Amino acid sequence: MRAAEPRLLSWPAAARPEAWARLRHLVAGALRTGRPLALWREPGADHPRLLIARSLEAAYTGLPPALDPAAPAGFAFFPFRDSDHNPALFLPADVQYDFAQPDVVRVAPAARELVPNLTAWLALPTPPALAWHYGTQPAPPAATQAQYTQLVRAGVAAIEARQVVKVVSSRAAHRPLPPDFDPLVAFAELSRQYERAFVSLVSVPGVGTWLGASPEVLAEVTADGFFHTMALAGTQPLVPGHRPQDAIWRQKEIEEQALVARYIVSCFKQLRLREYYEAGPRTVVAGELLHLRTDFEVDLKNVPAAASLGTDMLRLLHPTSAVGGMPKAAALDFLQRHEGYDRAYYSGFLGPVNVAGPGVARLFVNLRCLQVRPTEAILYAGTGLTADSDPDREWHETELKLRTAGAILK
Repeated sequence: MRAAEPRLLSWPAAARPEAWARLRHLVAGALRTGRPLALWREPGADHPRLLIARSLEAAYTGLPPALDPAAPAGFAFFPFRDSDHNPALFLPADVQYDFAQPDVVRVAPAARELVPNLTAWLALPTPPALAWHYGTQPAPPAATQAQYTQLVRAGVAAIEARQVVKVVSSRAAHRPLPPDFDPLVAFAELSRQYERAFVSLVSVPGVGTWLGASPEVLAEVTADGFFHTMALAGTQPLVPGHRPQDAIWRQKEIEEQALVARYIVSCFKQLRLREYYEAGPRTVVAGELLHLRTDFEVDLKNVPAAASLGTDMLRLLHPTSAVGGMPKAAALDFLQRHEGYDRAYYSGFLGPVNVAGPGVARLFVNLRCLQVRPTEAILYAGTGLTADSDPDREWHETELKLRTAGAILK
């Protein structure tokens, strides 16, 4: 039996504004009716895509087979640690808008009841302001430099005591929102400034509104049957006039990056996967920063039970050693006891699954991000600690990382 085709809606001929205004129409309707939405632009892509779920109740909770070609199309939005107040979400692709087809809105068969409302939305004038979803949890405390110094020293002490091999400390910072701050305009500005990043805007009732420009792939499955992931660690500023390949890395950053790469290899070994391609480490640019990156690729055509590999790797990888530490359980226990705040969706992961076709997924670690509150933004940044970590350097590194998302608050 042939699967039902999506319903295609078109803008009325007399009400066809340019593509960004059309997108704003749809976002306004979703927000007004309390529906979750995700807007994203993939690295190097020319245009964004919008997805609206018909209801929060229609979203999956927990970890679905997110990299399974049989899974439904949708957008994954997962926290650092799953909990009742930070649920792992998979928003179904009930309504889609793609700038590549600016005259058409796609409505999934499961969301047929939305067609009358959507038809009415398309005929409305563009609203001047949007009422975004805000999180219901208290804002996390902002760490002072003295508090972060104490956290770094505790992490180094845990490493020296061999309680952990590596731990990734992080902190939150508060910044006032500029007058008339518009997340859609901010999304467009992030897309312009960070062409190589995965730029996202997610707004979910009760969960809140999150903006980000992530440089790090967690897991990707391509249309031609390859699985990709990366080890990204080590940070230094991009010096104007200097080529990235001329960067000189300290032993601390080299060791930090090697630990992340070795963790990925250990995940492959747990799955008895022996055939993979590894390239790197090499220096890459992420906004105003440089990182060390090693890329891994697996040809799924040569892997038994390939359909489950992506999901199995996702379960092993998240949270990666690049955002938590090693060994995973010991590092996460340290953060639970010492970090002093709830990361929520910072250092979780997000991205489209099966939207570009069955079996195609791109999931990114939710880094360089901020949470929009009614009058302020909560920004997040972290650093990987080793035995050689210096508290002043680690604080400065977080300051550099806060600039990425913070650039849109000026």
